[in-house]
Amino acid sequence: MGTRSPRRFYNRSTHHMIIWGVTALGHDGSVTVIKDGEIMFAAHSERYSRVKNDADLNQEIIDEALTYGHPDEIVWYEKPYLKKSRQAWAGQWGEVFGNDTLPKQYMKQFFKRDIVMPKIRTVMHHESHAAAGALTSPYDEAVVVVLDAIGEWNCCTTWLYKDKKLELIDKRNYPHSFGLFYSAFTQRCGLKPNEEEYIMMGMAAYGKPIYKNRIIDDYVDFYNLKFKHNLHTGIDKDYLKDTVEFPDKLEPGELERLEYENNMNIAASVQEIANDFIKEYITRAVYITAEKNLVYMGGVALNCVSNTNLYDVCDNIWIMPNPGDAGNSLGAAILRSVQHDPSLEIKWPGPFLGTEIKGDYPVDEIIKELETNKICGVANGRAEFGPRALGNRSLLADPRGSDIKDKVNEIKKRQKFRPFAPAILEEHVHTYFDIPTSKSPYMQFVAKARDKTIKEFPAIIHADGTSRVQTVSKKDNPGFRKLLETFYEKTGCPMLLNTSLNIRGEPLVNNEQDAKAFEERYKVKVFTGEN
Repeated sequence: MGTRSPRRFYNRSTHHMIIWGVTALGHDGSVTVIKDGEIMFAAHSERYSRVKNDADLNQEIIDEALTYGHPDEIVWYEKPYLKKSRQAWAGQWGEVFGNDTLPKQYMKQFFKRDIVMPKIRTVMHHESHAAAGALTSPYDEAVVVVLDAIGEWNCCTTWLYKDKKLELIDKRNYPHSFGLFYSAFTQRCGLKPNEEEYIMMGMAAYGKPIYKNRIIDDYVDFYNLKFKHNLHTGIDKDYLKDTVEFPDKLEPGELERLEYENNMNIAASVQEIANDFIKEYITRAVYITAEKNLVYMGGVALNCVSNTNLYDVCDNIWIMPNPGDAGNSLGAAILRSVQHDPSLEIKWPGPFLGTEIKGDYPVDEIIKELETNKICGVANGRAEFGPRALGNRSLLADPRGSDIKDKVNEIKKRQKFRPFAPAILEEHVHTYFDIPTSKSPYMQFVAKARDKTIKEFPAIIHADGTSRVQTVSKKDNPGFRKLLETFYEKTGCPMLLNTSLNIRGEPLVNNEQDAKAFEERYKVKVFTGEN
């Protein structure tokens, strides 16, 4: 008879409290590790599996999380049985049955016989969002707004944050979801819902909001900030096609072009509704709480066009750079950590929390490549936790060339209309852009480009004359900051085009092997570090 491998046990009085937050089985799986209140690690499952928006965890992300120590508790980002009650109410019976969607049964596969299976707790989906924002924010008090597709039942919530506690003030429950509304129209525009909303946001600049009033009449109860239909099932693919005037004789490709132009008008109309709806919801939240510090979370908070208008309502805005469901692993872990020890001081260390590629930031190598070929990649330091590359997993380019935008879009296999973001030395931002804030380190707001910016840097200007600006200070990312400083010294240009180091439909590069594969496949030099 064989003997079992010894199981690990820990004396709580002699070891550090380690709590994991987990997001899985919905979309955008992730894991966060917090040790005595310090955020040690946070990463996306997709970066390991190489499956875009992967809902499942994998052994690779679990093994990396375990390098920070065995967890005392795992905190699941939502309440699965409450979620099942909503799915049953909605008639989604295929999602209701089966234990494979329950946290304990799901997590067992990742813990071997010689490792203790931690206790698993659950927290509310929207409370995870709210905690991820509030407890990483620089504020002691704030109004917290969460807008997403759906949690268990909640779709829009308002919270009062004070003394490290969250009090629910207001809510809109399923099916009254702005996130579902925006995703339904994303699908109507021929894009992938829950993934390509940002593309529809970009399309909006090319269209005219001619359908705004009709869409409101058909779908939106603006007075109550609710919706007239359940949009979980999407929108008819022929909705608003009746307005397209087709010539008697169609040339090859003419039908597709007319439908595409119509989709741009739909996108423009929906984006204007988004601007108005979000601003009105947050205006009411600010009014009922009398708070001028705003913490804004949920997947809808990734809509940087709408975000910019919020400075009309609030003095200060904090959006944690991973406000969607992947960020809920952080929120769940922080929430539970503070419940264990209310005296903990949670410090936001910045978004660089994932896999580390060691070595000094390769400033000199990048500069030489930009001087020669204008475009290169960088994969150095810890990976960003969030959907946007901020200098550690970036594809970079000199923004001054008239052909650079098309070249980068070709490399990334994106539509030609797609815009790119500038990363700019923080102290120069107001010279080139009209932006309501001096700091935008996470690409969360758009800014109107000044005339000379449009003329000199066409690669980072969108069709409406705006840019999604990333400001870089000496504290944000020292290596990336040094690169921008050096480029400025050599060229007089204080910015670079910065986009994510990936191809459309693929996750960001995570490790050195990914970086090498990207370089070989797409013939773009990728620098990983100077040792």
